[in-house]
Parts: sequence; structure tokens; C-alpha cells
Amino acid sequence: MTLHTGRTLATPFTLGGLTLRNRLVATAHATAAVADGAPTEADASYWRRLAQGGAGMVITGGTAVAPESTLPQRYLTEAWRPEIKDAVRRRAEAITDGGAVAVAQLVHLGRETLGAGTYYAPVSASAVRSPREATAPHPLSTEEVRRVVDAFRISAANSVQAGFHGVELHAGHGYLLAQFLSRITNSRVDEYADRIALLTQVIEAIRTEIGELPIGVRVSVEPGENSGLDLDDLTELLPRLCRAAPFAYVNVTTGVRNTYVPGMAVTRPLLLEDVARLRAAVAVPLLVSQGFRSVADIERALDSGADLVGMARPFMADPDFARKAVAGDEHAIRPCTGCNEGCRTFEPTGSCSVNPELAPPGSAIRPAVPLLLTRPGSGTGPVAVLGAGPAGMECAMALARAGSDVVVYDSAAEVGGQARLAARAAHRSGWQKLVDHQREQLVGLGVRVMLHTAPTPAELARYSQIVLATGAQETAVPVPGELPTLTTTDFLNQYADVVPYAPGVAVLDDGFGWWQGISAVESALTAGAREVTVITPGTGFATGLSPENRTQLLQRLTGAPVRIVPMSTVAATTAGELRLRNIMDGYETGLAADVLVTVGERRPHRPDFTPAPGQTVRAVGDCVVPRRIAHAVAEGRAAAEAVTAEAP
Repeated sequence: MTLHTGRTLATPFTLGGLTLRNRLVATAHATAAVADGAPTEADASYWRRLAQGGAGMVITGGTAVAPESTLPQRYLTEAWRPEIKDAVRRRAEAITDGGAVAVAQLVHLGRETLGAGTYYAPVSASAVRSPREATAPHPLSTEEVRRVVDAFRISAANSVQAGFHGVELHAGHGYLLAQFLSRITNSRVDEYADRIALLTQVIEAIRTEIGELPIGVRVSVEPGENSGLDLDDLTELLPRLCRAAPFAYVNVTTGVRNTYVPGMAVTRPLLLEDVARLRAAVAVPLLVSQGFRSVADIERALDSGADLVGMARPFMADPDFARKAVAGDEHAIRPCTGCNEGCRTFEPTGSCSVNPELAPPGSAIRPAVPLLLTRPGSGTGPVAVLGAGPAGMECAMALARAGSDVVVYDSAAEVGGQARLAARAAHRSGWQKLVDHQREQLVGLGVRVMLHTAPTPAELARYSQIVLATGAQETAVPVPGELPTLTTTDFLNQYADVVPYAPGVAVLDDGFGWWQGISAVESALTAGAREVTVITPGTGFATGLSPENRTQLLQRLTGAPVRIVPMSTVAATTAGELRLRNIMDGYETGLAADVLVTVGERRPHRPDFTPAPGQTVRAVGDCVVPRRIAHAVAEGRAAAEAVTAEAP
């Protein structure tokens, strides 16, 4: 065993007789590129590209060990089935061909259904209901627990026979093995009342199949006052487990379902301050993960005693993260913003809002079609990009790398567009990372960015190609009355100045429960609002967010002076009051407020000019149809490729 002694992330590491080329680990995640329980060719392509990016070890996730731990869509890999071994072998070979150590993480979900209806009864150590589920699980009998042990054994054997170097047992995030470790969910009176008994037997059973190949154990610190598996529990259980059934490494993270993938509000690794304590508690190599995005934080974890540092989403945002970090080229890493959007939707497979190269099956890049506004011209000559938001900057970056002469214009004082506005909101600063990255890349590529500038038609006439990336504008919601009323755009630009003089804030949402209204709520609270009331014609609050983002938002708002008034709108205002109208029965009530913030429709904004003869004009992003940053980035890149393809 090689323990860390102050070396950098670039230092190789020996793990169970295997050599990792550096200390960076792509921790378990999945893209759901799985059909009928078997990984597809698109799955192998994803892992190959990630491994080629330089990670020392790659751990694949989404791998179930038993039928009762699968989902109806069957996009989890079904490791117990020998007939999918060839498909799993392609996954393993993709990783090893890329130079990384390949480890398969094995999981049994137990009482957690991931919010999907299953064909089987959820099971657990005891009949203790998950706060994320409507009913309590079936408590496993002693004989049924032994079948679980066998399921892990078979799945591990299949994985190693398919070419994986080892396996990781998922005993965290509130899944089955963690349910046996927890004081809250394990109230058994048989041999498995010893909280490490099941995990001990699983390790021993797997050892009979795979010999001395590495077996890792992933655990998580469960937060909250009623946690049955906090840091004290782990520092007591892990040494006992290691003595009872030695394993190769421990991977420590935090959280349970809907909290273990921290959103944008979490700006530092949650375990960073606990590394030294964990190091003192365990005598095996220590892998810490979750929330690491910067080289500084990675090095700090290593200096504090971690041997390896793991990440998942940063590798989705930039599969070359490890190569660039090892080379000291951190500024070139496309940053993970922590938005939890594309990577947590699986529609049809996991994607990434900031990485247009992470494509669904059957596509080389994320599908994106710029709007062609004029017939293609000669294709020669300089290119003008109007708009320095995510779409415009992505387009200019790709054009410059292809050798085009490109100039970016924007009438604003700063680059970033809607992403810069979003980053001004409380707990949403992650978007600024993307803005800063794109701006720095343009500087490094020598692209001229003309701010405070709206080019005239005569100035635009000298360009052979024009890409419109001028975004969208929020419309004002017409609410009759006297109360000061702001759009979310105006409010987010000045909330620190508005709220101290208008502490009673009302937010009229559009019913879609997306970040514009939510950001107004959180920003108002940050600025010291006395009370914030959300009025929505929809049936609930934050309904447009992913489960992770919604859960973590509600945790942040717990105890805050926030009221929700569903299925209602604002009929009119007077000085200091709103008239609320229920959209079902028309009943009206009054609500005291000092300012009203409205979530208005965002409409495309394009400059009014006549293209010169032979000039090709395309539109991308919100100025086509307002959508997400993912669309803006992908269409910006696609527009650049279209321009480049027309060059002689």
C-alpha cells in the first residue's frame, strides 16, 4: 500500500498491485447508454473518451446486482447476467485501452426506487420507510440476505471476467449496503444486527471469485440530526470492517439520494475539512470525492492525507480534465458549473449543459441546428458574431480554433449574456465559471471582443458570415395597479439595492417553476427580505427543477420566511397590497407586499438589419427560441462548424 506523502495530483499511485498514472479518479457515474440491461456501443465510446483524457482510475456506475434492484426502463447495467458479458467487456476494454485502471461499482438499491415504479418490492435491512418513498420496504429474511451476498459475488465475478481490474461496493448514499450499516435502518436481531456483517460477507464472497484483485468500498456521510450513518459512525465502522474483511481502498462521499449530487449552491468540497480525520481512522488508501473541481482543492485534499481524489461531473464537462490538470493547464479545463441539469435528466442518456461534445447514442456531438436566415454565400472572409453570451462566445472560440478571422460584438459592458445575469443570483455563481472560461479562451485565442458596441449595417457589410447570438429579452407582465413591479431581469440586477427599502417581496411565477422565479426568491432572502411570497398559477413550487436541485433548494429554504400560494395569480395591486385571484374559483384575497417581481415570457431578440448581398446569416441560442444554456452552447459550436464547412 502506498500512502500519500505530500506529492501532487500527477504522482502515480499503487493500488492492489495496479499502477494508477495519477491521483485523479473518475468516480462512479453512468450516462444510461444501456439497452435492456446491457451497455451499448455509445456507452463504450463514452468511457473510451473519458479514459483517454488521462484519469488514473475510472469507476463505472449504474451497475445493479439483482433483478429487484433494476428499473423498468432497464438503463442500469444488469451485472448478474452472464449473457451481457461481451457488452460489459467492451466497456472494460474501452477504459483499459485508454490507459486507466477499470473498476466496476456494484450496487443494490434496497428500499430506494429512484422515483421509478419497479416490478419488485423494495427491500431493506428492516421495515423502515425511506423519507423519499411512500411506503416502507420489505425486511429481508436471513435467507434473503444470503441471496444478496451471492448476487454481489456473481456480479463481481462476471465483471472481472469481462475485463475489469476490480470492483467497488456501493455502501453509501442510502442504498442497501448502507441501510445495513445505518443505526436507523438496521434494527435486526439476527446475525446481521452487527452492522458490518453483510458487507463483511459480501467482501469475503467476492474474494473467493476474484482473488487479490482490488475491492473498494464506497461509503457516505449521511447528513441530518436523524442520521444513522454520520462521520462518527463511519470512523467507528470502517476500521472494524477492514479488520474483519480487508479491502483495497475506501471511497468516502456524503449525502443520500437527491443530496449526494450537490447543486450549484455548494461551492467547496463538503469533505475537505474532514480528510485528516478520515485519514487517521482508516489504514487503507483513502479516496475522497464529491464537489472537487479545482486543482487547489484537489491538492489540499492530498496534502491533508487523501491518496486519491474523485470526481464525476467535471469529467463529463471536460473528459480531458486529468490531462490538463496534470499538465498544469487548469485554465483550459471546461468547468463543471454544478447545475445538475443535463447530467441528471437521462433523456435519453445523461448529457452536460456546458459540453456540446457529450452526445446521445447515434450522434458524434450533441444535436444542434442553427437557424439559417439567408442563403449561404461565398463563405470566404471574416466572421462577425453578434452577442457575447454562451452561444456567441462558444461560436467564436470554435471559429478561432479553426483559423477563422472572427470578431465578437456586444452592446453590454460585460460578456456573458443571460449566464452572467443568472450568476448574479444567490447560490447560482457557478454560471460565472462558464462565462470566465469562455472569456479567457477568447483572450488566449486572440479574438477581438467589442463591448459597448452595436455595429452599423455598413460595418456589418464587410463580413462574409454573420452569426446572431443576441439572446432574448424578458417581457413585462401587465399587472394593473400602484405597487412597484420589476421583471426578474431587473430585480436580479439590483436586488441588493431594492430589498432593504422593500422587504416584503412577492414573486409572481409563470407556473413553470424554473430558476428565474426561484433565483428571485433566494436573492431576496439573501438581501434581507422580511418575507417572500411566491404566487404561481401552477400546482407547486420549483416544479421545473431536477429532483436533486429541488430537494436541495427546499433544504436551503427550510426555516426561511417563504410562503407559497399555488394556483393563483395577481389580479391587481394597490400601494402596499396585492389582490390575489385563485385561477380555479376566482376567489380573491389580499396580500401585503412592498414590491412585486414577475416572471415574464422570454422572447427572441434579433437586430433589425438587411444582410448585404452574398452574406450568410445564422441565428443561434435564445435569439432563435429561448431555451437552456445547453442549447446555446451546442448551437454556437454548430454554427462555427457550418461556417468552417463553407470555407474553400
